[in-house]
Amino acid sequence: MSSDSPLPQNPVIVGFGGVGVDLLATVESFPKPDTKNRTTQLKVQGGGNTGNALTCAARLGLKPRVISKVANDAQGRALMEELEAEGVDTSSFVVSKEGTTPFSYIIIDNNTKTRTCIFTEGYPPLVPEDLSRTRLLSALNGARLAYFDVRMPATALVIAQEAFRQNISILVDAERPREGLNDLLDLADYVVCSQNFPQAWTEASSIPRALVSIILKLPRLKFVIATLGKDGCIMLQKCADEDSQLQEVDIDNSLKSLTTRKDDSIATPTCIASNVTKFRAEGIGSVCGRLYFGTSEKIPPSELIDTTGAGDAFVGAVLYAICANFSPEKMLPFASRVAAAKCRALGARSGLPYRTDPYLASFIN
Repeated sequence: MSSDSPLPQNPVIVGFGGVGVDLLATVESFPKPDTKNRTTQLKVQGGGNTGNALTCAARLGLKPRVISKVANDAQGRALMEELEAEGVDTSSFVVSKEGTTPFSYIIIDNNTKTRTCIFTEGYPPLVPEDLSRTRLLSALNGARLAYFDVRMPATALVIAQEAFRQNISILVDAERPREGLNDLLDLADYVVCSQNFPQAWTEASSIPRALVSIILKLPRLKFVIATLGKDGCIMLQKCADEDSQLQEVDIDNSLKSLTTRKDDSIATPTCIASNVTKFRAEGIGSVCGRLYFGTSEKIPPSELIDTTGAGDAFVGAVLYAICANFSPEKMLPFASRVAAAKCRALGARSGLPYRTDPYLASFIN
């Protein structure tokens, strides 16, 4: 990624994947089987990885378009109205005359600060035949970046292949191995993944080694980020030119060295970066790049409300950072800051900050 530069006027990004309705209930403690419990707060709000991430991106100043499918029911209409009110273009949605819109029951435990999601898929699903070429080309027109959460993989691949043909950069949000994921990853320029994904996908013995494996398996990839929740994130960025004079260094040891430089007295997110190095992963191979360790924001327990959608907020901020040409040293603390803001309110979207929020003033001029 290049150095920071002014954000182009309302960059267009396109997202394809899951949208839905979240029914959120907070309880004092998660219910045991065969018991009754009372909610302390109830909220109905739009959700889904794509819907959340692109709402975040819209609030930060991008111009997102979403391709997805809902039913022509009250939930589907409300979901689209909510997205439109946030500045998200829904003109590429497919609306089914019959069926149901996706929805999730989400139970937030006030005691442990954890959430449990129960997801119900929408019906009928979006298939490639639902998306005319005219609608697809219109959605991608002028786009700087395309985002995929790997839902509805057959249709996702059609869209990704067209984005690839048009030289639109592609970011894949990899929560876990799914059907169709590998085909999308082959086209990806950027990957943001959950803590468990790297080792699950590569079978490597550690996350840093898995990141080396991911970079080697996906030659188009510019960087991969693994989010670690309250423990921050790790990013491996591939360097364009390898210096044959560089000495190989074990990547696990490199990460340990970075983490020892963390200052626990700082509550706001920080980023610690290595020099350009040839990282070795035993039994896997080596890659030339830079390793980054990003810390998370220390949220006081009294301010931590709900972690639902924190990963989506992080990804939405990364989408913005790519369009704004943020350096990794700026991007990772920025994304962690946005995710932390989200965690201070109930639901995936209520706490998402706007670009004018003083909370982000140190990142956005």
